[in-house]
Amino acid sequence: MEQLPTVATTRLASPRSWRLPRNRLTPLARREARQGFLFISPWIIGFLVFTLGPMLATLVFTFLNLTLSQEQPLGFVGLDNYARLLADARVWSSLANTFKFAVVWLPVSIVLPFVLALGLNSRFLLGSSVMRTLLFMPYVVPFVASVLVWQAMLGEDGWVANVLRFLGWSNPPAWLFDTTFIYPGLALIGIWGIGAGVIINMAGLRGIPTELYEAARIDGAGWWAQLRNVTIPMMSPIIFYTLILGVVDVLQYFLVPLVLKNGTGEPGGTTSFFNLYLYQTFFTYQELSYGATLAWLLFAVALGVTLILFRLSRRFVYYAGER
Repeated sequence: MEQLPTVATTRLASPRSWRLPRNRLTPLARREARQGFLFISPWIIGFLVFTLGPMLATLVFTFLNLTLSQEQPLGFVGLDNYARLLADARVWSSLANTFKFAVVWLPVSIVLPFVLALGLNSRFLLGSSVMRTLLFMPYVVPFVASVLVWQAMLGEDGWVANVLRFLGWSNPPAWLFDTTFIYPGLALIGIWGIGAGVIINMAGLRGIPTELYEAARIDGAGWWAQLRNVTIPMMSPIIFYTLILGVVDVLQYFLVPLVLKNGTGEPGGTTSFFNLYLYQTFFTYQELSYGATLAWLLFAVALGVTLILFRLSRRFVYYAGER
């Protein structure tokens, strides 16, 4: 009887031999490759036209200016801007304010759309499509107009304060004028635009296979057990996606305090966020070189936080395709 080759006697092929030769790609693979290239081509064109092109043009004109015109030569400051950044107290106070607001806003921006999507996805809810439309409509309202409306509503004589007085709160909080309640007030304004997050979570919920819930019910799992063992694990990529977007958005947060407080940082400097300081450095103080240094710091902070989250995501994000 012929002996079959074993693992010990079989010579494993090199990794290069596992690859399909380029000239033997199937027509389907070539078509998918072309479609993928066409899909990313707008981003490639945008990078070449709006990023790489202006950078090269700036370098060329700067070189020509240095070589052809010596009347006002451009000076190289080296690391002076970074030394100034390290000694700038407003940089670190604005970063601290940004992270403080992130602690308040990120849980709201992640948990509330998920909870609302769970309610809208319920089969017992009547008028789900109408409520979904009503939740999404504020997202398409011009943001500056929404901020001005909320400024009136959260004022001392706004309807929020009047409702709290009607309910028995004799001295309601001054949401936008008190250092204690300014971040919850900004979070209330942010809730106005969570319709897009609700739609994303609903799309994720409707993508969960119903067979998983049927198997859980057969095993005797109730609503809470299904939520904890089926819904949340299958929704973890969507939750992680909204977390990354929320981190990036909160690091770029400046339009609301700019409209509400004209960039003054009131009350008590609590609304002096980092991106607001970056905006003022560029467009108010016209310090373009130092503003570019601040932009690099913002990029480094965003990249560092994102990499840490991706590293930690291995512990709480479940991808069904990898199991």
